[in-house]
Amino acid sequence: MEQTRDFIIIGAAQAGLSMAYFLKKMGRDYLLVDKEERIGASWLNRWDSLTLFTPSEFNNLPGMNFPAPKGYYPSKEEVAEYFKAYAEEYNFPIQFNTLITEITGENNFFLLKSPQGNLRAKNVIIGTGPFHIPYTPPFAKKLDKGIFQAHSNYYKNPQQLKEGNTMVVGGGDSGFQILDEISKKSTKKVYFSGATDVNTLPQEIFGKTLWWWFTKTGFLSFSRDSWLGKQIRKSRQPVIGTDVKAILKRKNVFPVGKTKNAEGKIIITEKQKLYNIQNIIWATGYRPNFSWIEDLELNKDGYPKHHRGISNIEGLYFIGLPWLHTRGSATLGGIKKDAAYLAEHFK
Repeated sequence: MEQTRDFIIIGAAQAGLSMAYFLKKMGRDYLLVDKEERIGASWLNRWDSLTLFTPSEFNNLPGMNFPAPKGYYPSKEEVAEYFKAYAEEYNFPIQFNTLITEITGENNFFLLKSPQGNLRAKNVIIGTGPFHIPYTPPFAKKLDKGIFQAHSNYYKNPQQLKEGNTMVVGGGDSGFQILDEISKKSTKKVYFSGATDVNTLPQEIFGKTLWWWFTKTGFLSFSRDSWLGKQIRKSRQPVIGTDVKAILKRKNVFPVGKTKNAEGKIIITEKQKLYNIQNIIWATGYRPNFSWIEDLELNKDGYPKHHRGISNIEGLYFIGLPWLHTRGSATLGGIKKDAAYLAEHFK
């Protein structure tokens, strides 16, 4: 018979660590499990030049400030080091290399199935975040095998690319950051597929960081169900800290509109057909995957139905999802409010 814990937290990044802090403070019996082999691996796996949009003073997990001066934008390595130091400071019990593949109900407990051995818990907190399955359009499979293709989740740096022209697909923050980096390094043509009429926001306004303004105006505190929250959720998210117009004006950057189809060495876009592409980076987002949780009710977007992280299944909770309660719910500094709310629910 597997040992039964009061709480098992799945995911040992910012969401899971924040929840562990409050459970430890409450003296509860809990265990963190993570599919990776070390703290911060999900961040270290991202592209090399990645830095946070949020300055250090807005990245504090509960009980420990981010070790950097105000106004500093940390790298992915610094975020991973912070998580490691945080886990060591509070001596959280963490079981690594444990991939949970299925959760089922069993006699008032949850059975968590894993190739590394099964676990049981009275309560389960899912802290795996929103980025589950990297999405690429189906026609990507029809492209010639000689074209290098990588989702932004697996992109590291321009040195990965083959000699020749590159295409970056996707008009979000990741797409424009990667387009910026590749077009700076490449002497070849770089085609951009995506919307060019995006709204942009600088990282600083009148000497104050954007997140300072967000905090002062309450932008990060509007609840998902409030009128303002609903309007923000419906609007297209702006690109933060990247000069999109300047990038698109570079001599080697060619916007081609939406990519409609592809086959072999031919890529069909809104503006033209492309025949000479050697590399494609798909910054096309992710799809959620919660199919491994038995009887979980999902909304139209594939995310769990819940109220501030409390699901329709008694004893099953979520943290770290986008708009779990507010716009700040998925940020490093904002996640502690959601963790504190769930901790109050457990009392």
